[in-house]
Amino acid sequence: MAELVQGFRFRVGLTRSTSPGPSAAPPPVLGAEPARQRTRSPAIPEQGTGAADRLGDGGFQECTGLDLEADLRDRLEGGRNDGTVRGVGRVKLQPVVLRRGMLVPTDGGGADTALWDWLHGMVSGTLPLPRYDGDVEVLDPSGGRVVAHWRFTRGLPLKLTGPALNARTGEIAIEELHIAHEGLRLERTG
Repeated sequence: MAELVQGFRFRVGLTRSTSPGPSAAPPPVLGAEPARQRTRSPAIPEQGTGAADRLGDGGFQECTGLDLEADLRDRLEGGRNDGTVRGVGRVKLQPVVLRRGMLVPTDGGGADTALWDWLHGMVSGTLPLPRYDGDVEVLDPSGGRVVAHWRFTRGLPLKLTGPALNARTGEIAIEELHIAHEGLRLERTG
């Protein structure tokens, strides 16, 4: 009998990306011999920018955007009038959206500004822009075992919305965080 996860509990972690990304490899020179291909200087490493290697771990009440959608390409073939040949095109990646939650603050009790600093760095043009990989782990109802693990790579912040402040509750939380990324996969657990 299949196990169903009744109560979704999940945690999120953001770590500094070590992937250089697709633009770090030099493009091939078409029609040239391999020995005579031009070379490009390596990508600027992201080390030394002062950005944290880990933005933290946290919990959110809602996570969306864990989906991939492929475009279809229709190709018409001469002589085939009863249909078209369908092939796979580019994959569309949706931003991961985390709602109603927070990352664990730093030691010392004050609010952690790392996420806001990451977004402000992007807005102010700080180069090289640090990218972060993310892990979304779905836990069993007891919280002791990971039953699903998604990993997205080379994330950038799109939107960060603070909470509605209410003096009666005293909550400090991130209400909504949107992260654009360059890849998403469901990894094996166990």
